[in-house]
Amino acid sequence: MSTATDKELMVSVQRGDVARLGELFERHHRRLYHTFVRLVNDRAASEDLVQEVFVRMLRYRDTYRSDAEFGPWMFTLARNVAHDHRQSRKRLRLVDQEPADVADEAPGAAQRLEDEQTRRRLDRALASLPPDRREVLSLARFSDMPYEDIGAIVGATPGAVKVRVHRALNDLRAAYANIVEREDRRPTAENSHDV
Repeated sequence: MSTATDKELMVSVQRGDVARLGELFERHHRRLYHTFVRLVNDRAASEDLVQEVFVRMLRYRDTYRSDAEFGPWMFTLARNVAHDHRQSRKRLRLVDQEPADVADEAPGAAQRLEDEQTRRRLDRALASLPPDRREVLSLARFSDMPYEDIGAIVGATPGAVKVRVHRALNDLRAAYANIVEREDRRPTAENSHDV
């Protein structure tokens, strides 16, 4: 892989060297994939959405400004792809799939089960947030993007982004607590037998 910066690679793509898009893909596809998994809660769709981002990079390469940072431009495209995906799902009235599985290397079986239950609850809580809150939280916490870059993507100041992330985290905590409370109140098979 070359030592060219993302900006330099994108400028090369703009000038017609579309093979350089492959280098950008190698650098960023995992990060985009994990962002999409949290935004759309569907692993297979996330793979397709990553591909769509790079298709749009090629299609809209003339919109990239060489004096701007590459990351915010890429995530703006990703944001639009996620929005389009949500709109198409609404039109098709598809039911959300189970949260995506993430590999876990817990030491014992009981710990793995507990970690899996916690992760599933967290995934469901995240999926229950409104798309705008899920988006800023995913970008800030799971993609480690600075507030300035997120602000450039969502059209807000870094301070406003910080407030949105804080509110989204509070909403996530509340949604998680509700899920735990609901599940803990649900009778188990052992408790439901009439004696």
